[in-house]
Amino acid sequence: MEFKDYYKILGVERTATAAEIKKAYRKLVRQYHPDVSKHEDATEKTKEINEAYDVLGDAEKRAAYDELGRGHRPGQEFRPPPDWGSQFDFGSGGDANDFFSDLFAHVGRGGRGGGTGAGGMGRGSFRMRGEDIHAAISIDLRDAYQGASRTISLRVPEQDPSGHMVTRDKTLSVTIPKGVTPGQQLRLGGQGHRGIGGGPAGDLYLEVQFNADPRYRIEGAQVYENVPVAPWEAALGASISVPTPSGAVEVTVPPGSQSGRKLRLKGRGIPSAQPGDLYLILDVVLPPASSDRARELYEAMARDLAFNPRERIGA
Repeated sequence: MEFKDYYKILGVERTATAAEIKKAYRKLVRQYHPDVSKHEDATEKTKEINEAYDVLGDAEKRAAYDELGRGHRPGQEFRPPPDWGSQFDFGSGGDANDFFSDLFAHVGRGGRGGGTGAGGMGRGSFRMRGEDIHAAISIDLRDAYQGASRTISLRVPEQDPSGHMVTRDKTLSVTIPKGVTPGQQLRLGGQGHRGIGGGPAGDLYLEVQFNADPRYRIEGAQVYENVPVAPWEAALGASISVPTPSGAVEVTVPPGSQSGRKLRLKGRGIPSAQPGDLYLILDVVLPPASSDRARELYEAMARDLAFNPRERIGA
């Protein structure tokens, strides 16, 4: 079906109040009434105006129309989302002789109800589940290992008594469960937008994001940690203490290790349903030649070791 822009038909903005919509409707009805208008399409125009006001003049129908029609333009092909019909509960059916009625005709129940407008649907005759809210929450890697609690603030839209859409602050306490991974969504039931006509509220979905950390890199449940080691620890081998997100561990550096070597600690990644691994990436760090003694040692190494690090590339 083609989308109809009821706001454009009445000549009002989408932010118009209920009073502004009613005023515009009365003006257009007087202008196009078939008994007084000389327009050739006065009858069809009046029907279109009544249809638009029947929806926008009802707070619940207007909210449903705004939700389903978001982002569509007049004349554009319109297809409701596949599961949208499950959100509505009609107490009485209608004639389905206009755009709005066509949207809901296949979920109508019962016979014709009273108090209908141009579309033949009773006011306040349906319930709609509120829209879900999607947001992000940032945590530290340690929170994924231990779990945590956070307080978040959201700005949510709400209609004030005069019909204007306003925003209000909403504060929630959120429990970060142990074992969450990047991109995982936490669902807070009933914390989304309010339902329409007594319908249930939507849900709040928080996508987990990890704060940047220069020491760690995270891929799913796998964690990569850069570990600096001294040249003699890498060359001769050593037992070193390494701080990790789950606590300090003793690690054996194999003799002859080079920068970039990975040491795998199985099961010490993020403790999700399938725990990840922790990979320690060795980074050989040279002591500075900032003293006479340090320079003497470097000179002795250069003289006695005859080491050419570029030999492999033919230099």
